[in-house]
Amino acid sequence: MSVHDQSQTDWDVIVVGSGAGAMTSAAIAADRGLSVLVVEKSDKFGGTSAISGGGIWIPNNHYFAAKGGKDSYDKALQYIMTAGGGRADETKVRAYLDHAPAMIKYLEDKSRVRYAVAEKYPDYYQHLPGSLPGGRSLDPELFDTSVLGDELENLRRPSPSTLPMGKISWTARDAHIAMARESGWRFKILWMMLRYKLDFKWRRKSQFDRRAGLGNSLVCALRASLLDRKVPLWLNTDFRDFVLDNGRVTGIKVVREGRELTLNARRGVIIGAGGFEQNQALREKYLPQPTKVEWSATPPGNNTGAALEAGMAAGAATDLLEWAWWSPTIPVVGEEKPRGIFAERAFPGSIVVNSLGKRFCNEAQGYLEFGDAMYKDREATGGKNVPAWCIFDAHFRFHYAMGPLMPGQIMPDSRLRKNWLNSVYWKADTLEELARQIDVDPAGLAATVKTVNEYARTGEDKDFGRGGNVFDRYYGDVNVKPNPCLAPLAKGPYYAMRMDAGDIGTKGGLLTDAQARVVRPDGSPIEGLYAIGNTSASVMGIAYPGAGATIGPAMTFGYIAANHIAANA
Repeated sequence: MSVHDQSQTDWDVIVVGSGAGAMTSAAIAADRGLSVLVVEKSDKFGGTSAISGGGIWIPNNHYFAAKGGKDSYDKALQYIMTAGGGRADETKVRAYLDHAPAMIKYLEDKSRVRYAVAEKYPDYYQHLPGSLPGGRSLDPELFDTSVLGDELENLRRPSPSTLPMGKISWTARDAHIAMARESGWRFKILWMMLRYKLDFKWRRKSQFDRRAGLGNSLVCALRASLLDRKVPLWLNTDFRDFVLDNGRVTGIKVVREGRELTLNARRGVIIGAGGFEQNQALREKYLPQPTKVEWSATPPGNNTGAALEAGMAAGAATDLLEWAWWSPTIPVVGEEKPRGIFAERAFPGSIVVNSLGKRFCNEAQGYLEFGDAMYKDREATGGKNVPAWCIFDAHFRFHYAMGPLMPGQIMPDSRLRKNWLNSVYWKADTLEELARQIDVDPAGLAATVKTVNEYARTGEDKDFGRGGNVFDRYYGDVNVKPNPCLAPLAKGPYYAMRMDAGDIGTKGGLLTDAQARVVRPDGSPIEGLYAIGNTSASVMGIAYPGAGATIGPAMTFGYIAANHIAANA
């Protein structure tokens, strides 16, 4: 970074945050001839996008169309509006559908970002009109990180749970083949391991794969694209407040290297600073109870809601503050944050119960709905949920992963960290003994297991319909019949793991219009201020329509915001 970059205080556009949406907006603004500065609170770039799957949910995308896929604007509109529970604004939804395909096509043509369609990845609500069995979720291609040079040291590394052996990168398509144990899955894993081990030159530099996958692939591609455009990104630059002039946002106040600075934005400020999930006071003020910062799967110390509070102080309206992007999480001793549990809940041979020993939902459903179900069950049972407990037997333990526990055939109990027993997992020879260890009703658990074992035999979950749709079965074991998501719990020893009501970010935030402008309660825009990603209230209402329905809108409205600023310069 040049001395000029470090001392300059006036810019056309200032972007707060360095996640996928923020860096997309910066790249587009630069392409429109505007001077751009990106500021990031932490010492790493990438935000929560870096530790995500990196997928983006884009209806009517050109990747799916090129493969002969059939989608339509009207189907997507119907699907989102139905799923949104009356909390999705049609004008904003239409803006998303209008611009999302153009956004990703532009990035493919003009940046280093590369995606492929996950043809088999279904929309999450298969029972709703307008849903598709696949084609709307896009998966990042692997990215060669060597092009970043020294900047690679500033990357927020992915969660260990997303890397085979904690080091090797893969795509979501590869992960699906392995997790669903599709034909050739062992060869797929062997090929990835050989690719990693034979890259001798790179392994002398780093223990991590040369290639980045998932969210790391996306943010590395975007960071490289900003380097191509010579857009400066200031790390360790903490946003504190907006600068206002007669109600217009004209800049921001930050703290950098111990000094408070005022940075001026001639044309606009774009906030892509994440949500407020790392702020315990705001969690207690807005989210369902109980709630803890420690349950969130996002990086500690970031996403504290400073931009939300500054926006509210400037007169902004808000929406959906009582919602998060829920995901059950499992705490892991020695790791900075818990692990989100996404795919594993669909594997056959496990169940999730409350302290009464009873199931309370379809374990294989989307993670947002699963988290919501935990709170609804807690209310219905007078506090008998949150936490919940995942229960499985020795057969499951041998064949499948659950959180940090790799399959026993790869990582037997003897190789697990000793301090994980009775903290990460509990183990007993009988279900009754296990239930007493975790303070779950033994009779209730025994009755539940007996019922589920019968469902496994018939292939029909009469209580919650687990495995009854194409989304549930996406991560089911194709070798298990008649239902790939159901198998009996019959072989001891038995295991339990605590599931907290976690999240991958908050869902509510500053209310915006179809141009991504932050608006007041009367609908009028706060001039010069734009919000995207989890800093803004989700365009999807209360829903999570499909894989990538967080990052896809963040990038799309970043694209919209930058173009709107440029058009009105």
